Amino acid sequence: MKNSIIFLLVLLSLSSCSSEKADQSETAVSDETTLSLTEAQYKDADIRTGTLEKRTISILLKLNGKIDVPPQNMVSVSTPLGGFLKSSKLLPGMPVKKGEVLAVMEDQQYIQLQQDYLTAKSKLAYFENEYKRQQELNQSKASSDKIFQQTEVDFKTQKIALSALSEKLRLININPALLSEDNLSRQVNVYSTIDGFVSKVNVNIGKYVNPSDVLFELINPEDIHLNLKVFEKDLDKLSVGQKLMAFNNNQPDKKHGCEIILISQDLSADRSAEVHCHFDNYDKALLPGMYMNAEVAVHVSDQLAVSSDAIVSFEGRDFVFVEEKPRNFRLVEVSQGDSEGGFTGVKAVQGKQLERLPVVIKGAYSLLMQLKNKGE
Repeated sequence: MKNSIIFLLVLLSLSSCSSEKADQSETAVSDETTLSLTEAQYKDADIRTGTLEKRTISILLKLNGKIDVPPQNMVSVSTPLGGFLKSSKLLPGMPVKKGEVLAVMEDQQYIQLQQDYLTAKSKLAYFENEYKRQQELNQSKASSDKIFQQTEVDFKTQKIALSALSEKLRLININPALLSEDNLSRQVNVYSTIDGFVSKVNVNIGKYVNPSDVLFELINPEDIHLNLKVFEKDLDKLSVGQKLMAFNNNQPDKKHGCEIILISQDLSADRSAEVHCHFDNYDKALLPGMYMNAEVAVHVSDQLAVSSDAIVSFEGRDFVFVEEKPRNFRLVEVSQGDSEGGFTGVKAVQGKQLERLPVVIKGAYSLLMQLKNKGE
């Protein structure tokens, strides 16, 4: 009987020890995720809490490209008949107006063309009179049909020659209607056809230029746009009418609003396509050829989000602190979603609910240091 009592006491003792160890183990686990602060510690940590809120968060697609000008807004100025450059005051960057004289050209062929025109004009008057005379004679059978037909051919041929010479004069900006034997000129003017600015000057005074040579290059900045390079994998994220923000490396804080107006349907050798964008308000400081960066908001979604400062990382995992009761905090593991504007979408792991709970949004890293120091 005595031995039985001793055996029961030993079993109760072992059971008690096992229970105490389990309690200690649970306390240890609990101590690793919870933290209680005194009033003084709470004030020193400067804790501030907030709740998760539903926010529309989008991912930014980052692109690059350059300022471009469509072909119809770039003008290469040349002279159709060639000649020597007599005078010009143009410099790259100078503004020009439509109809403004860009240069004065000089060549003897201009004189010859004017002479040929006036000669043809005089001959036409003679052929016209002869045609009318032969027409009257032919009607009265005083002249043969053959002579009348030859006169008609000569008259029409001269009209064609005069019309052709007239168009050649217009090519070099001479008005044939104002031309007479008293105002022949060896010089012609070259005019601007657009409002814009000079981008290149390729000639100098006294240089002879051929009809195929480009004297100046002009740009009309009204339709300057952003040409972005987008790889094939990102093309389906973009659409015409979509908004984006562009900036250059020199002024990254200065954003320029743009809208996509055209997406190329042809891929280059590196599997990229061109995406053309118009500026909402064109800045004259943006010059053709300037490299630009752009950010496009894509994959917009509604997520429960918290201030990004609330998320702390430790040993490759992400956590937030929840205030369970005044000055008592629990560390909760979360998975991060998308981030935008200082907010990050979060979701508690293992199905725990964080909605409407007070989450530490300021001082979270201070709490993490105290919690880990306590564990050590």
